[in-house]
Amino acid sequence: MPADPLQFDMRQALQRWPRALLEKYAGKLLPAGVLVPILIGDEGMSVLFTRRSASLSQHAGQVSFPGGRMEAGDANVQETALRETFEEIGIEPQRVEVAGYLDTSPTVSGYAVTPVIGFVRAGYCLAIDRAEVDQVFEVPLAFLLQPDNVQTGVREFDGYPMPVAEFHYGEQRIWGATAHILIMLRDRIIY
Repeated sequence: MPADPLQFDMRQALQRWPRALLEKYAGKLLPAGVLVPILIGDEGMSVLFTRRSASLSQHAGQVSFPGGRMEAGDANVQETALRETFEEIGIEPQRVEVAGYLDTSPTVSGYAVTPVIGFVRAGYCLAIDRAEVDQVFEVPLAFLLQPDNVQTGVREFDGYPMPVAEFHYGEQRIWGATAHILIMLRDRIIY
């Protein structure tokens, strides 16, 4: 776990961000943590996702991992990710076995996001906060690990073209920072 979630290597962002966006967020990112919840079932492992409420002011209707901005009472980003997961979908922190962390990455919405990888123990019960989450769904981990299942494209943000990755699973479109986290996870597992 990073000791300071705002101390990370911006070189990764430099490869995909226009200079103007880098300058816009230099020194202004807010620390955040997300949980990448891995479920172990009879048919293998899957990853749990949320679809954000359409009424939210940021990233409305997008597929994401449970998580959010670090609050003053959070001791670290792991605590942030577990607290937010409980608040958003009801999975209790004691039901999550933290396996590790991926590199902290900046987002175009102004956050420095640290992904916390966690295995969710059986027996959890979802309690979805409908103000934040419209839907919860699973995608097989094997699907997400296949390089052929990721597509790349370009999206405009604040007038700048940005490369984006995305996965399509059924009717679900997983893209942006969430897809980037999945690619980091795949690279960590495979390589």
